[in-house]
Amino acid sequence: MIDTRRLQILTEVARHGSFNRAAAELRLTPSAVSQQIAALERTVGTPVVRRSTRGVELTEAGRVLTETAATIAAELLTAEREIERLTTTRPERLTVATFTSGGQRILPHALTRFTGDHPGVELTVIESEPEDSIPVVRAGAADLALVYHFDGQPPSPSGLDYEPLLDDPMWIVLPAGHRFAGRTGLTIAELAGDRWVHGCLSVGEMLDHYAAMAGFEVLTACRGTDYQFAQSLVRAGVGIAMIPEVALTADPAGLTAARLVPPGPCRHVGVVTARRRTGPLVTGLLRTLRATVSALPATPLATA
Repeated sequence: MIDTRRLQILTEVARHGSFNRAAAELRLTPSAVSQQIAALERTVGTPVVRRSTRGVELTEAGRVLTETAATIAAELLTAEREIERLTTTRPERLTVATFTSGGQRILPHALTRFTGDHPGVELTVIESEPEDSIPVVRAGAADLALVYHFDGQPPSPSGLDYEPLLDDPMWIVLPAGHRFAGRTGLTIAELAGDRWVHGCLSVGEMLDHYAAMAGFEVLTACRGTDYQFAQSLVRAGVGIAMIPEVALTADPAGLTAARLVPPGPCRHVGVVTARRRTGPLVTGLLRTLRATVSALPATPLATA
């Protein structure tokens, strides 16, 4: 049987990339850490770490074990919360992680309806990108995460479930005086020579890819991480931007927008939950999120 204490030690080795640093964190000697990892490898019958010039790295088997360790820790945390609920009069709690534009446009509507149906629930919201929020759900620190991905396979993290909510098409946001103002659709190829403002680093990388396919190099005016800030810069005449529909500003003054015509990326929004830990509150919020996105009104900029 696998020793859960050894799984914890392996998790710290993976986090720090070093036996010495993991030992310091765990208040053990490096020799003791090494012995515990060796014992774990004997139990599972295969190496779980490898040493390289970059430090200590997990093998595939090691990654499976650290994911299992995170799931075990989350299950124990869930059990503690359930016992606390049974033995105290504290309100029920629900923690939701969300990316910024989902937290601005989708989640508030859903939570308004949800709190109306569950007035006694103590809500906590964590703002984080999917690469950070998915591990938070796995660790049990959040019950649900609103996430996104671009074209390709949706996330399928071990021990978690993913449910798609909506497709979130991309728009080209332009200053009102732009030569293409009034157009309903634009291709990336038509925008060669324009300067671009990025509201997300991954969007900037995708734009570089599609621009290269169209035969030109992107002229970047700003590499930001906030779609609302990017649209403010577009309004000021700094450049143009590629923005997901959910993130379009509600203030159309000084701006115009055209739907991105393929070839180009599309964003997809979904929800990640922990398998086997989907209680009535999570189920209720999921139901509310589905209803919210099905009735989501278009932003003024998308209809201008």
